[in-house]
Amino acid sequence: MKILGLCCAVLSSIGILTCAAQQCGRQQLQNRIVGGYDADEGAWPWQVDIQTSTGHVCGGTLIAEDWVLSAAHCFPNPYDVSSYIIYVGRHQLNGWNPFEVSRRIRRVVIPPEYSDPQEGDDIALVQLDSEVKLDERIQPICLPGANTLFPSGMQCTTTGWGHIRDGVSLPGAGTLQQVNVPIISQSSCQAMYNTNPSEPVDIMSDMMCAGFQEGGKDSCQGDSGGPLVCLMVNGTYVQAGIVSFGLGCAQTNRPGVYSKVSAFSNFIKANIPQLRLYGGAGRIQGAAATILASILTLFMVVHVLR
Repeated sequence: MKILGLCCAVLSSIGILTCAAQQCGRQQLQNRIVGGYDADEGAWPWQVDIQTSTGHVCGGTLIAEDWVLSAAHCFPNPYDVSSYIIYVGRHQLNGWNPFEVSRRIRRVVIPPEYSDPQEGDDIALVQLDSEVKLDERIQPICLPGANTLFPSGMQCTTTGWGHIRDGVSLPGAGTLQQVNVPIISQSSCQAMYNTNPSEPVDIMSDMMCAGFQEGGKDSCQGDSGGPLVCLMVNGTYVQAGIVSFGLGCAQTNRPGVYSKVSAFSNFIKANIPQLRLYGGAGRIQGAAATILASILTLFMVVHVLR
């Protein structure tokens, strides 16, 4: 076991392998979104609720003990965040949440080029005023490296407390909603939005789309800043997108548009250098397996010769 740990440490240090010591993107408990359904309590332990004195404004995800990922448009004045409160471990907007904790915001970092969601760069890194303690109901989501791919048709999940239809708030206790939606290629998404030239939308390189051409299931107002997460082959959830914008909610030829998290890997690493991003291309992971096997063999030979 010591040899395996040493090999893991060596490969991690050169960025080839992510070792099990760093846990993210794992559902510890397994038992609005338009067209969705109630999430189980604790099912999405990285989901956060961003509120001001007026109530819920946006969603977000915990990415480290003291950092949250959200959308830039959730913070129209990022230099004045005194009215914001971040709730972690929350399940219901209007009910009792025995496992939640709250934090104030220390600072918000957004790209200097950001001006409007439809112009791209709609991402915000939110530093909390103190760390939260991780447990089975409070866990960070994994963030993708620049080479992590989310192919067209891949089934992913978006979660939030937003409207269940245009202008219709989440009723009752306001239980966190979830809905499964497939990734849509950039070209297909652009073609859908081009069906109505009176409302032009450019799907830029730092954006991605998910949903259905026929509509019916989508994120909506109030889900902004929340996650689009995808289950990878190793059982880890990775955040592919941040809820950014759309024309209406769940309408035909108007899938949800998300900020593509992998497009901001340099921005994230520059501001949170200690945060390790998830994986990359399969060939790198394959190389890691080959190198790990070679190192293990070498150590075993040395051990036998001793």
